[in-house]
Amino acid sequence: MNRDLNTIKESMATSSDNFILAKDKDWEPVGEGVVRQIMGYNNDIMIVKVKFRKGATGSMHHRIHSQVTYVESGKFEFTIKGVKKIVSAGDCLYKEPDAEHGCICLEAGMLIDCFSPMRADFLEKK
Repeated sequence: MNRDLNTIKESMATSSDNFILAKDKDWEPVGEGVVRQIMGYNNDIMIVKVKFRKGATGSMHHRIHSQVTYVESGKFEFTIKGVKKIVSAGDCLYKEPDAEHGCICLEAGMLIDCFSPMRADFLEKK
């Protein structure tokens, strides 16, 4: 059992601490009126909080990752694969790999993004 656990740990070359306290994490600017806070991750998964000011946008884009977004607060107009919907606190969105998507923040709020695999590009120091 311990040997299997060590093998798993070795395969997880990149991971966060077990306890991630929001007060200890920096917010990074990622666009006009948008900041993110990278939370827990390993090679397979990553959780990121993203705060938007009213009117801020997440431009249309696509990536290789699967992504689930939980709307913690605010109101957003999301477009996924050409379909537009307005979502608000408590709603959730799924973006399959390579699905073009983006949003406009209608009321200031926060999104919780879960990516698989993790977004290694988010950890690169610029």
